Amino acid sequence: MKTFILASASPARRRLLTQAGIEPKVVVSGVDESVVATDDAATLAGTLAALKARAVVASLTGTDALVLGCDSVLAFDGEILGKPGSAAEATARWKAMRGRSGVLYTGHCLLDAATGATAEEVVTTTVHFAEPDDDEIAAYVASGEPLDVAGAFTIDGLGGAFVRGIEGDHTNVVGLSVPTLRLLLARLGVPITSLWTRGRIDP
Repeated sequence: MKTFILASASPARRRLLTQAGIEPKVVVSGVDESVVATDDAATLAGTLAALKARAVVASLTGTDALVLGCDSVLAFDGEILGKPGSAAEATARWKAMRGRSGVLYTGHCLLDAATGATAEEVVTTTVHFAEPDDDEIAAYVASGEPLDVAGAFTIDGLGGAFVRGIEGDHTNVVGLSVPTLRLLLARLGVPITSLWTRGRIDP
């Protein structure tokens, strides 16, 4: 069975993989995200995902591994929103976003370190935000959670209370689209079931 490497420090992405039966090895890419300058959210997410995956593959020596790079950004009101730079910025974003909608883009780049084969996809999910009041926003920002995530919100943590609905893949909003990962693996000739570590019965 190939080693599966997640080129991300995101606990949410690692948790999604574990829940999908895959125990990843985490190798943080160290890519400087500021090197990519574009006004297109899909291009940004896809390019950063590829850079992260390639940086990790370049650091490997003789490893028969699959490497997954991911990056998420929120497109809202004509802007691309990554992680907020401060509590004040997170507060301002939430006051602007409440009662409105944005589109979450997650880039996925899967590389086979042994062969160099690549499979890539950018997945979009529309997120409809609820209308938290100022006190709720202040409490959420004070929790620290929105400071560490693209768009200043999560759907699988405290921020889930402030998302009234989505159109698209829920796991994509969490951090990576598990159904898309299955398709990317298939493009590289790897059934997702071959990577399962839970429920495996050895003969």
